[in-house]
Amino acid sequence: MADEVILLDYWPSLFGVRTRIALEEKNIKFHYREQDLCNKSALLLEMNPVHKKIPVLIHNGKPVCESLNQVEYIDETWPRENSLLPSDPYQRAQARFWGDFIDKMLPGLEKLMWRAKGEEQEAGKKEFIEMLKTVESQLGDKTYFGGETFGYVDIALIGFYGWFDAFEKYGNFSIEAECPKIISWAKRCVKRDSVAKSLPDSDKITELVPELKKKKGIE
Repeated sequence: MADEVILLDYWPSLFGVRTRIALEEKNIKFHYREQDLCNKSALLLEMNPVHKKIPVLIHNGKPVCESLNQVEYIDETWPRENSLLPSDPYQRAQARFWGDFIDKMLPGLEKLMWRAKGEEQEAGKKEFIEMLKTVESQLGDKTYFGGETFGYVDIALIGFYGWFDAFEKYGNFSIEAECPKIISWAKRCVKRDSVAKSLPDSDKITELVPELKKKKGIE
């Protein structure tokens, strides 16, 4: 019996990108179901009753929630090609640490993108840049975070890349000026089919931001 894999997602989601890339890296066929986050589907509410958020990976009727958790699940369920996490326990623990650290950049971005302008926004921008520089120091001069191997930490971060133009526009700064190695790394990642297929168009995201701000009651 063939696996049935369904992904409940929203196209601009920097979290859903992670799951899509992981599935593409493993050459897993899946059914993509776009979700309206203002009118959540019965299936989404059933499959993620706790957080009621995307992405939700449904494998043979069983839901797996949280994007980095999904990446690990995909790696363990389909282990034959393109390992996403290192086999060494210490390196795996390190990869998980940096995946978690990347998620901790979100509060700064929340202030940068979705709060009123002024000191709070500037504080959010500063927090984001400082954390991104810390991630960049971990990358160093390596091709990918895992050395020559594209994997878990790359997947954790690359979803942010589609939003970089929007971050720069609304934060009035240059990510390339602050973190040039991150931009070079992202451009290498985009050359991979899995990333190119999965990453949303940055111009469309930037165009979407005013609509999202209006829905949030910001502008």
